[in-house]
Amino acid sequence: MKHVEVGPDGARLGYVELDGDGPALVYLHGLGACSPVYFARTAAEPVLARRRVLMIDFLGFGISDRPAGFGYTLEDHADSIARGLDALGVSGADVIAHSMGGGVAVVLADRRPDLVGRLVLAEPSLRPSARPLVEPFTEETFVQSGFQQELVAVGPQWAATMRLADPVALYRTEMALGRGMTTMLDEVLLTLAVPRAIVEGEKSGWLGDDPAIRAAGIPVHVVAGAGHTMMLDNPAGFARAIAEALDELTA
Repeated sequence: MKHVEVGPDGARLGYVELDGDGPALVYLHGLGACSPVYFARTAAEPVLARRRVLMIDFLGFGISDRPAGFGYTLEDHADSIARGLDALGVSGADVIAHSMGGGVAVVLADRRPDLVGRLVLAEPSLRPSARPLVEPFTEETFVQSGFQQELVAVGPQWAATMRLADPVALYRTEMALGRGMTTMLDEVLLTLAVPRAIVEGEKSGWLGDDPAIRAAGIPVHVVAGAGHTMMLDNPAGFARAIAEALDELTA
């Protein structure tokens, strides 16, 4: 476990690094998740082994700091990841991003294409969606009671890492995925110059038939027998899908 300072007020991103060769594989987790927990099994698969790996937790989540003065919008998260990669001397990385992290990764690739060599998005959050577990609350009442209610509502698997999140960070980030999302990131994705691919779970049927994605020539890879948390449902299949996507983006 390592940390890199990105601010504000000396706040540090936490990450786990695996030594290896080639461009870094940077993993970005979804809402209430934790990159080392969600991605370690996949990163160890033979098709992805021997690569340098950075499994990074967003500020407010997992093993990262929880700065009170941070906004926790998708743009804020993208900028903090950019500062972290700059500090670590990483550029041209292969970024693998899930769900909320996928939305952040699209912002990152749009703002700092020098940092992203290839982009693989696992069912990314690209459009505002209803957030019924936070929208009934103010930030204060969510911290007081809503956070505990959400931990119960999401079930034990998701709660295992969500309970590591700072309640303010969770609230502000979820709101940023709802009515706080002012940019349609699916439209940004279509215009990115960075080579990009989509990975989805077979049980999700989430994005593969999106005509705009198909028309843009963005490849879609499916993880067999998996839902939204495909890296937990089928880590070997998820690793194969990532490897295939990266190979296709190289061709």
